[in-house]
Amino acid sequence: MHTDTLISYVALALFVLALAHTFAAKQFERLSHRYPQHAGLFHLLGEVEVVFGFWALVLILALAVLKDGASALHYAESRNYTEPLFVFVVMVVAASRPVIDLVQRAMTFVSRLIPLPGAVSSTWLGLAVVPLLGSLVTEPAAMTLAALMLAPVVFRSEVPERPKYFALGVLFVNVSIGGTLTAYAAPPVLMVAATWQWDSAYMLAHFGWKAVLAVLLNATLATWVMRKHLQEIRSAAREEGAGAPAPAPVPLAVALVHVLLLAGVVVLAHHPVAFLGLFLMFLGFSQAYERYQSPLILKEALLVAFFLAGLVVLGGMQAWWLQPIVSSLEPLALFFGAIGLTAITDNAALTYLGSLIAGIPVEAKHALVAGAVAGGGLTVIANAPNPAGVALLKRGFADESIGAMELLLGALVPTALAAIAFLAL
Repeated sequence: MHTDTLISYVALALFVLALAHTFAAKQFERLSHRYPQHAGLFHLLGEVEVVFGFWALVLILALAVLKDGASALHYAESRNYTEPLFVFVVMVVAASRPVIDLVQRAMTFVSRLIPLPGAVSSTWLGLAVVPLLGSLVTEPAAMTLAALMLAPVVFRSEVPERPKYFALGVLFVNVSIGGTLTAYAAPPVLMVAATWQWDSAYMLAHFGWKAVLAVLLNATLATWVMRKHLQEIRSAAREEGAGAPAPAPVPLAVALVHVLLLAGVVVLAHHPVAFLGLFLMFLGFSQAYERYQSPLILKEALLVAFFLAGLVVLGGMQAWWLQPIVSSLEPLALFFGAIGLTAITDNAALTYLGSLIAGIPVEAKHALVAGAVAGGGLTVIANAPNPAGVALLKRGFADESIGAMELLLGALVPTALAAIAFLAL
């Protein structure tokens, strides 16, 4: 067998193993409790964020063995890591206390205008409004803000697992489709916008308004499902907070500097040297005004970046079997095929492959993008911001781990509603 052909098959095999590892991650966490002498190893293998980075390293080693070390390094260095770097930076900045405090104040003000209990209105806003804000501040930032806003209200250990997984599925689906109001916020849209000449007005007219309806319906349904547990959570949160010292209020000027730095990172999202420079300024400013900060989520953000970088390395060798599938399907079949393929690949990678197909009709373009974003909540790897949500919310689940199968089941209904909105409206 030719070496390049062998490498392609090895890359596919490792990709399949990484997928299987993702679904088995929760079992590794359970093994860490059963065999405490090897708890460290099992806990590492049970970290979903580690999975694709781990198997990407195996792929690079396999390339070095099958070809040579120089070729392996060349392939690793030829990948574009802008998205992992951006997600790392935007997670840390968006999760800083001044930004979160400002968002929470705004959401509290809006929730008072809604004639519902505070916990119910906050949950609905976190599942509906914040994901739609992803069209402005990008999806990774929206996921970070929504996760931190919902974690103490919805994703708590005392809440039953089934409604939590449903709420998680709604959050992931809503973030995925909520970025389609503009042409720059959703990674799968960004991959095709320039090639197909789709601007934000085009996205809003053909995808955005449908996504808004699906987001509102999904959020309302999830809030209704969680309604009984939200009342209990609100009481528990009040008891836990009793007697705790109040943190120093964040001055408006400090919050505005953080917001401006976040806005700069978003605007420069495709220029890693520039947004990393802003990130270094952010770190310096955070240190200078440390009394207004909470600990930065550097570890969580680094793990998410490691996951996405691994997906970039592993996914870069899957075009040989993915692109023929995408190019051979009729629009309706392509829509449902994109939903399914998104669950086992990154939706941005899927639409990028579609953008390389010459002469693809408009109907097929719409079907590909709609299916890719509709299926973006089915698995951790389906949409770039999902690992960020997992990293920030997993502590509220059993074994502090999010099960891939449970997430898939929880996301089925919101995915179906998003698909209906894109197909029927």
